[in-house]
Amino acid sequence: MSSAPAQQRKKRTIQEIRDSKASGEKLVYMSVPDYTAARWAEMAGVDVAVVGDSLAMIAHGHPNTIPATMDMMVLHAQAIRRGAPGTFVLGCMPYQSYNTVDRALVNATRFMQEAASDAVKPQGGKSQAHILRALVDAGIPTASHIGLTPHTIAMFGGFRIQGRTAPAAMKILEDALAIQDAGCFMLEFEAVPARIAAVISRELEIPTIGIGAGAGTDGQILLCHDLLGVFTDFKPKFTKRFANLTEVAVKGITQYITEVKAGTFPDDDHSYGVDEREYEEFVRLVEKRRHR
Repeated sequence: MSSAPAQQRKKRTIQEIRDSKASGEKLVYMSVPDYTAARWAEMAGVDVAVVGDSLAMIAHGHPNTIPATMDMMVLHAQAIRRGAPGTFVLGCMPYQSYNTVDRALVNATRFMQEAASDAVKPQGGKSQAHILRALVDAGIPTASHIGLTPHTIAMFGGFRIQGRTAPAAMKILEDALAIQDAGCFMLEFEAVPARIAAVISRELEIPTIGIGAGAGTDGQILLCHDLLGVFTDFKPKFTKRFANLTEVAVKGITQYITEVKAGTFPDDDHSYGVDEREYEEFVRLVEKRRHR
């Protein structure tokens, strides 16, 4: 998709996302935390802007995604919608915001009503199928997230690859089929061996996107701040840095500090002028005041 202005872009639809499975078009998802990143996503032509709860880490400095709240997510989702009005926006439901059907319905509705998101994405497979089905039945476009699910990271004992044994891979397949049966329009694999994710993807009728799941999925997702080298606290194996904005930013800030301390910034090119007569009159008035 071209980087056409927002007013000329045709937002992706649920049906187009579903159809990508049959057409073979690889869709590009990007997790964005704010208005500026959303503008970048739209100008570049990203298919889906994801309001990921990873923003708790990259925008708020938390060690993981658990502290993300619905208020936090809705606030960011509103900014992202303003930044990417012509892009499909997928809101990720934060920790414990969907642990009951009623809670899930209330919180998913907030994404749709308050932030004008196009769909929502809780996490989980077979055990969460009744939640996913309730959202779909309520008319809320819903996706899900399996493999390494950050909301259950404490149970995994940290960020660990999932599906490395045949039984563990079969569990992921069963989760994927449950998500499909619940009526979800797509699912995300995280930290699953590439060959396992490819086999499971072929077994499904709905498209899959991967993060750390190889090239055999139907699309890919990365965090904007990871792929651009903005967030540098750590770098997952699956992240490729397509730019290093932190290096550029620190270099620029260092130069700013140098010039301010040397008195070379701001210069005349970066300062406002004043009419000479007005300036002289002002100086005269100041002098007069001084000698009252």
